[in-house]
Amino acid sequence: MNKIKTLIAAALAVSALSGCGIYKKYETPQDTPITRAYAEARELTPDSTSFGNYIWEDVFTDPLLADYINRALTANSSLRNAMLNVDIARAQLKGARLSYLPSVALAPNGAGASYAGSDINWTYQLPVQVSWEIDVFGKLLNSKRGAKESFYLSEAYARAARSQIIAAVANTYYGLSATRAQLELSRRTAEVWKQTVSTMEDFKLVGNVTEAAVVQSRAQYYGILATITDLEQAVDNLNNTLALLVNEMPGAEYATTPEMAINIGFNPTEGIPMRQLAWRPDVEAAEHKLAVAYYATSSARAAFYPGLTITAAGGFTNLLGSFVQNPGDWFYQLAGSLVAPLFSRGQNIARLEAAKAQQKQAMNDFEYSLMNAAAEVSDALVVYAKSTEKENYLREQVDNLAKAAEYSMDLLRYNQPGTTYLDVLTAQSNLLQAEMNGISSRLAQAQAVVNLYQALGGGR
Repeated sequence: MNKIKTLIAAALAVSALSGCGIYKKYETPQDTPITRAYAEARELTPDSTSFGNYIWEDVFTDPLLADYINRALTANSSLRNAMLNVDIARAQLKGARLSYLPSVALAPNGAGASYAGSDINWTYQLPVQVSWEIDVFGKLLNSKRGAKESFYLSEAYARAARSQIIAAVANTYYGLSATRAQLELSRRTAEVWKQTVSTMEDFKLVGNVTEAAVVQSRAQYYGILATITDLEQAVDNLNNTLALLVNEMPGAEYATTPEMAINIGFNPTEGIPMRQLAWRPDVEAAEHKLAVAYYATSSARAAFYPGLTITAAGGFTNLLGSFVQNPGDWFYQLAGSLVAPLFSRGQNIARLEAAKAQQKQAMNDFEYSLMNAAAEVSDALVVYAKSTEKENYLREQVDNLAKAAEYSMDLLRYNQPGTTYLDVLTAQSNLLQAEMNGISSRLAQAQAVVNLYQALGGGR
């Protein structure tokens, strides 16, 4: 009867422990529609046709840009630190796995004593001590699982860092190319305005315009020269940014091509399913962070239960009890201890409450990472579509403004009624602004593709 009662008690105890989640493995939560969609997407294999799964060499085909990306992936300090974090997490995981093994220590010691002038009696021990913690209540198990998730977390961060570096280099390169194009356009326009000033001076001599036209055209010319200084400064800043990305000393001039060539490889009118977002590195990192918090909570629960330790010692000694024996002899000891926490000044309770709160924070971060990923993809798609549409309009605007500037100058040259110098100045100013806007629109289009590639985890 007593044996039956003991078995029933043991079964109830195991059931209670299982219910507390001490042994339960982490599973992706499906409490909300977005996490449920994510869990379903993770059950599928990655979509090989997804834009984010293209290797970066197939996306960024500009040979200069490809060289800069390769240099950044080799030398960038942030990426190297991310890879070192992976090595750190791997070492910690190895330590967690080895914690199941018993600890073995050799602790030789010796001592001598003399009483009332007697000869010194030497005692010595050459013991080997073995201690083994039996993981009955999942303390080591949850520690190992948490370390494993931390390792996966560091790997996901490293992939995210790689994706960010590729995108940063590409965006900086295209920004540098566009700024140089705007600088070249401004310099050409400055030469045109210099000729316009000279033309206005000639028109004044023949009475076609007044001194006001001359000084206003001269003011426009100096305004363009001022813009050139801003663009030259921007080029220098972008060169320095690119130097830091490839881990080189600032000050170098990095060559660019005027074409912002990107292999789009996707239909911008199509939506992005959760299947593509689910494999984004930062989303994976957020889930691994949640899993780490889950196992930290399980470890905090396990701290309320006893710890079972088996110890053994054996070796050679000449001290047996209170007697000194020469020569010595072999000895061994075997013991077991069960330590149950009864009162720890509320530390276990506080640790559990903090772990639960941190797990809720990790859950909030995980859900936000999914929503943020969807928002970034949506933003990139909209920017790409609208900048493409805008570029088409600006191209038509530039064609018409170029004709307007030419016609206005001809009308003023032949002193046609109703034509003033303001028409010429306005037409040329509008033409410059439209051409600058066209370059900015092409840059926005290129960077939208880069941002979409990164938003889908490209380059990982």
